[in-house]
Amino acid sequence: MKKVAIVSGGDSSEYEVSLKSAKGIMSFIPDDYEKYIVTITGKNWIVQISETQTATIDKNDFSFIKDDKKIKFDFAYITIHGTPGENGILQGYFNLIGIPFSCCDVLASALTFNKYFCNQFLKNFNINVANSVVLRRNKPFNEQDIIENLKLPMFVKPTAGGSSFGITKVKEQHRLTEAIDKAFTEADEVVIESFIEGTEVTCGMYKTRTKAVILPVTEVVSKNEFFDFDAKYKNQSDEITPARISDALTKEIQQTTSKIYDLINARGIIRVDYIIDKSGKIVLLEVNTTPGMTPQSFIPQQIRAANLDMADVMRDIIEDVR
Repeated sequence: MKKVAIVSGGDSSEYEVSLKSAKGIMSFIPDDYEKYIVTITGKNWIVQISETQTATIDKNDFSFIKDDKKIKFDFAYITIHGTPGENGILQGYFNLIGIPFSCCDVLASALTFNKYFCNQFLKNFNINVANSVVLRRNKPFNEQDIIENLKLPMFVKPTAGGSSFGITKVKEQHRLTEAIDKAFTEADEVVIESFIEGTEVTCGMYKTRTKAVILPVTEVVSKNEFFDFDAKYKNQSDEITPARISDALTKEIQQTTSKIYDLINARGIIRVDYIIDKSGKIVLLEVNTTPGMTPQSFIPQQIRAANLDMADVMRDIIEDVR
């Protein structure tokens, strides 16, 4: 029986979200796999053997001791949102010790983890992105130049991270510095983007050696100022799958998602977020390479809407060893 580690936790504000995703994945993976949740926090790597029993992971080969026997994993399903599971660090470790894993490799993970660099890269391939500037910790910036370049309102966000931690919609100039300081609590770089009014949508997909599965598009209607943490996790938004958009727009979003998948050389399940502006233009927001996987998350919603079975999708990912 193949032994699967569901790797969760991490060292970012998304720690708790990751633990919820791990429980979701645990329920999705079929029972003909021997599956364990591994929680990583700094140097503390713990595997949950049972409700009452845990063990320490040996980082030399990602193994543990159970009933006096050494257990080695055959596969790692990474569901850490943030460092070290979304930025390429953990992927490099698994490459070194020879354990296949569920998501993008080192380069794609590192690229997509930085929202600014990822969008600038994809911009070269005719992917529409918002106008933006990047700030770096302890480097001077001119507030007036930012205002004149991007116009109000604007979004200030950490370049790395997710779940809307550290993000502010700035509508007044005197709020800009405060928003930048807030974003710097989450990352060493901050990206500031022009606000684009329109309809927010998201599309998930995965490819294996034998097939491509592009999921239905979800429309996101936040009850708040934007799709913030409360909108995502406290039922303060409506998530409509399939999205209430034309067939032509749906097809364009799905084709763009597939194009992005290939451009970044993705693996496993990704989710790409967009805004459809008032003219009907599709604008990329960000690429997520370890998307949330609670039963209420976008990807499980889209899989259900596509009349697919979560267990089959998990099997596709686990068995697609390259």
